[in-house]
Amino acid sequence: MSEEFVVNKEMNATIADIFKRYSCRKYEDKPVPVDLIRTIVECGRVAPCGGNNQSTTFYVITNPEVLKGIIQIAEKEFAKMDVEENMYGGLKNSINFSKRGGYDFTYHAPVLIVMTNKKTYGNAMADSVCALMNIATAATSLGLGSCYLNQLHWLDDSQLVRDFLKVSDEDTICCSIGIGYPAMARVKEREITGNPVIELF
Repeated sequence: MSEEFVVNKEMNATIADIFKRYSCRKYEDKPVPVDLIRTIVECGRVAPCGGNNQSTTFYVITNPEVLKGIIQIAEKEFAKMDVEENMYGGLKNSINFSKRGGYDFTYHAPVLIVMTNKKTYGNAMADSVCALMNIATAATSLGLGSCYLNQLHWLDDSQLVRDFLKVSDEDTICCSIGIGYPAMARVKEREITGNPVIELF
């Protein structure tokens, strides 16, 4: 892409929110109103999906005891694992933090939204992540913080996790996202040094 090209990040509200979004890892101890949660979930439900399948299931968790339960199960399951050579860094961290104890993969977010899709559906992950990014952008537009969480996807084979969430045997856990009011300011805009663009104009 031409070095002279500069994005007008305030061109409209949607573009501004896309650039404002960041991975929030600290939240206020404050509930998110139900109407806002339902609004952002609806934004996820209207995301693009292959062949208009509409097969993403959204598990919306706000009950503190349920949140505590899935956090504890995830920690227990990660603690059973061993770090392997060339393992993805985030998965390594989840294992090591869980072995030390006190690991909360949600960063204490008051809302956790988990997305599952059909195991036999080739577009399962893509559709779920499209929904997640709609949710993240909508959350930003409403003054909420969010963080894309891979941990439950890594625990897709855990029967404890699947039973706790009551995930269908036909479904795979694709991704999840924590939502809440941010208790941390964005330090600086993320510098994009990768994600190359090849223009064939």
